[in-house]
Amino acid sequence: MPPYFNAVKITDSVYWVGAIDWNVRNFHGYKTGRGTTYNAYLILADKITLIDTVKKGFFEEMLARIASVVDPGKIEYIISNHAEPDHSGALLQTIKTVKPAEVFASKMGVKALNAHYGAGLELTAAADGEELDIGGKKITFMETRMLHWPDSMFSYLQEEQILFTQDAFGMHLASGERFADELPRELLERQAESYYANIITPFSPQVAKLLKKVEESGLTFNMVAPDHGPIWRSMEDFKRLLDLYKKWSNRELQPKVVILYDTMWQATEKMSRVIEDGIRSAGVKVEPVNMSVCDRSEAADKMLDAAALIVGSPTLNNHLLPSIADVLIYLKGLKFKTPYAAAFGSYGWSGEAVKQVKEYLEAMGSEILGEVKAQYTPGEEVLHACYELGRTAAEKVKAHFQCSMSNDSGEKLSKNVKSI
Repeated sequence: MPPYFNAVKITDSVYWVGAIDWNVRNFHGYKTGRGTTYNAYLILADKITLIDTVKKGFFEEMLARIASVVDPGKIEYIISNHAEPDHSGALLQTIKTVKPAEVFASKMGVKALNAHYGAGLELTAAADGEELDIGGKKITFMETRMLHWPDSMFSYLQEEQILFTQDAFGMHLASGERFADELPRELLERQAESYYANIITPFSPQVAKLLKKVEESGLTFNMVAPDHGPIWRSMEDFKRLLDLYKKWSNRELQPKVVILYDTMWQATEKMSRVIEDGIRSAGVKVEPVNMSVCDRSEAADKMLDAAALIVGSPTLNNHLLPSIADVLIYLKGLKFKTPYAAAFGSYGWSGEAVKQVKEYLEAMGSEILGEVKAQYTPGEEVLHACYELGRTAAEKVKAHFQCSMSNDSGEKLSKNVKSI
């Protein structure tokens, strides 16, 4: 057994045997500036069980960690909670190496794994609520379809009260620490927010249903073990994360406007600065994001609680700039439901970009508050219109939240959030 890549003990019978990826910086379009982990878990029982594997290329690291605890050939069961390749990429290699008696996945997981790796895999479909006896311990399966793939499921180790949650409640964060309580709370909340914004947002309705399902199940947890990032062993810390998930899944917005823009010769940027000033002059928070220096993931982070979105682009070859098309396609796919929006931009001779931006914003379900266009360099009249557009957006946002302060019976609601 090598002296490196050792397992991390979670409880007397459960070990973390995953891998740390310090170098990944792009996760299917999502910027992962802090790397990530691929968490796999080994349960020691009469029938030794492995929960999830790791991304292809990290198999040897996982196997070494398993071998630091037990002969890998003694693994009898493998449970695949999620078929996405960052958790199943090493599955075939693991099956060939340890030769388990049985491999479990959800019904949809069986289909997904066969589709990924070729039909003919010997897999057992685990039903929602089914129990698996691993010899002195029992695991309960819980389907969590579309959180965030059709195959997704949780596994609950009854005796240890550990909930293995695949991608839910995780984050992309590489670190030498395995437990959330070993890391700064601000870092955890920032990374969890970014993970939710860029991956979980489209499935917010399912998140709300899942939280209700888990609550109604009566399950109690000593630990929550996701497939990315640190393990939650402090239930006080996990409760804070759960409260954030409730807020994000309910789209509890803030009185905030996000301006996304790019510029060619600084004309559109000049317009953005004046719109920004108009918003701020009305006492509303504004966050400008220049897409020439920022990533689409950063834009998604800002959008998670924004009540209004204003997008600016110059016209290039009769179209909006590629950077703006990129971020709008990305945000549309994430299904952000932002109440209010507006468009602006400069042009030389044709000026199609503003119209195209508006079409994206309308398709995202936002109420369009207006537009401003400038030919070449914006003059005083155009800049005044930009300022007024900012003021209009800010006043609309303020009215939105003033309306939310009292319901039909006059009861007080949150003065700074509204569930959409």
